[in-house]
Amino acid sequence: MRHLKTLSAVTLSVLTLAAVSVAPARPAAAADAICYNCPPEWADWGAMLKAIKADTGIDVPQDNKNSGQSLAQILAEKASPVADVAYLGVTFGIKAKDAGVTQPYEPKGFADIPEGLKDKDGNWFTIHSGTLGLFVNKDALGGAPVPACWADLLKPEYKGLVGYLDPTSAFVGYVGAVAVNGAMGGSFDDFKPGIEYFKKLQANQPIVPKQTSYARVVSGEIPILFDYDFNAYRAKYNEKGNFAFVIPCEGSVVVPYVMTMVKGAPHPEAAKKVLDYVLSDKGQAMWAKAYLRPARNISLPPEIASRFLPAADYARAKPVDYARMETAQKAFSDAYLNNVK
Repeated sequence: MRHLKTLSAVTLSVLTLAAVSVAPARPAAAADAICYNCPPEWADWGAMLKAIKADTGIDVPQDNKNSGQSLAQILAEKASPVADVAYLGVTFGIKAKDAGVTQPYEPKGFADIPEGLKDKDGNWFTIHSGTLGLFVNKDALGGAPVPACWADLLKPEYKGLVGYLDPTSAFVGYVGAVAVNGAMGGSFDDFKPGIEYFKKLQANQPIVPKQTSYARVVSGEIPILFDYDFNAYRAKYNEKGNFAFVIPCEGSVVVPYVMTMVKGAPHPEAAKKVLDYVLSDKGQAMWAKAYLRPARNISLPPEIASRFLPAADYARAKPVDYARMETAQKAFSDAYLNNVK
C-alpha cells in the first residue's frame, strides 16, 4: 500500500527532504488546481479527477507522490506554495497542521464527518477510511471455520494459517498491533496486552512478512491476514476465489485518509471546490465504489452498499487518537522486538 510505511522512517525522510527544494511534478500555471498525492491508480483517483473536471470544469493533474513525499514538498515550498490541496494519511495531515502549512476550510458536508475523524477547525478532514480486520481466503483454510474474533486465531486449528505484517517495519502491521492491543484492553500507555497476544500467537507459527501481501492471500499462501477491508473487498469482487472480511468480535480500529487545504494555496477558490466535491454525495459514492468507506453516512446505491459489511459490524471499529498513535510507535516496536521476536 502506498501510505503504509513505518512512520518513524517517513518522519525522518520528511525532515530530510524538507531541507531541499523539490521541483513540482507540473507547474501550477498548467492547471486550475494542484493536488499533491492524487495518484490515478490508488483509490480510483483517476476517475475522481475526471469527474471533478467534467462536473466543475476544474483541471487537477494526477500526482504520484505518497504522503511523506507530499508533506516534504509542501514544507520545502512553504515560502511560496505550489500545491492547493493534499491527500494524506491521517498522521501526515496532523503533521501538516502542526507544521503550519495548512489553512482551515470546512467543505460542504464537513459537519457530517464523525468527531475524531477531522480537525475541529478544518485543517484536515477524512474523505474516506479503511478498517483493520481479517482478510480471509476461505478456500485456503483447510476446513477450519472463518474466524470471528482475535482470540480465535490462538486456537491450534489455525496453526500456520495466520499472517500479519511486521509491526516494527510496516504501518499496516502497527495498525494491526494497535487494534489487537485495544481489543485486549490495552492503551497507548500500555502495550502489554497486545504484546502478550503476539507472544501467544507465536505458538501458531504466524507468517510475518515486511511488505503488503495481497497477492499471497489471493494465492492462498497466507489464508488469514491482518489487513484493511478495501483489500478484502477488492479480492472478493475482483479475484477468482472465495474471500471474506471479518471485523473481530472484540473490536478494531479505523484508519482515515484525509485532505487539507495548503496554507497560501495559489488557487484558493478552485481548491475549495475540489474539497467540496470529494465530500459531496457523488464524490463519496465514488470512493465507496473503490471499496473505501465514505467519511459521510450517505445513502449508497444498493449494488455498492451491499459490498460492505453491515453497519452493525463496522460499529466495532473505532477511531483512536492518531497523534498519540504515532508517538507511541517506537515504544511498541521496542517492546515487540524485546518480547516477541
